[in-house]
Amino acid sequence: MKKLLLVMILVIVMSAAFGQVANTASYPMMPTMNNASAYTYSGSMSNEEKLKIYTYIWGQVLRPGLYIVPDDTDLLTLLSLAGGPSENAKLTKIRIIRPTSTSQKVIMVNLKEYMETGNETLIPILQPGDTVIVSGTIFYAFTRVTDFLSKVAIALSIYVTVHSIK
Repeated sequence: MKKLLLVMILVIVMSAAFGQVANTASYPMMPTMNNASAYTYSGSMSNEEKLKIYTYIWGQVLRPGLYIVPDDTDLLTLLSLAGGPSENAKLTKIRIIRPTSTSQKVIMVNLKEYMETGNETLIPILQPGDTVIVSGTIFYAFTRVTDFLSKVAIALSIYVTVHSIK
């Protein structure tokens, strides 16, 4: 009976420790797109039609994903459309992976330098198929590793407790 009770407690603790819940409250005012799977942005308040391009943004932003934006959209606008960088974003090392006819080109952007100088030439204009990757800080990686190790330690301690009841 004791083992059954401990196994049930183990299952409850493990499901709570490893369960993930989507927090929809952190995505206020998400644009509706008539069941489209990408975000769209017209680029102006007028009815002027602009050429739309597909761009991706991944990593430490609030709403990563595929965005359909006008062809004159810059990195700062896409970053703003994605909800801005998260608190764990490393703004000194933003990568833009740009497909070319023969391979891929990687463009490094230091957004922190732009914020300090205001030099608009540091912010590139996006091209079709660009993928923007906002990396996390070292502290973010450290917290992820320690979180995983603490969950493993909890699982091991419960396992040892269950086997020591014999």
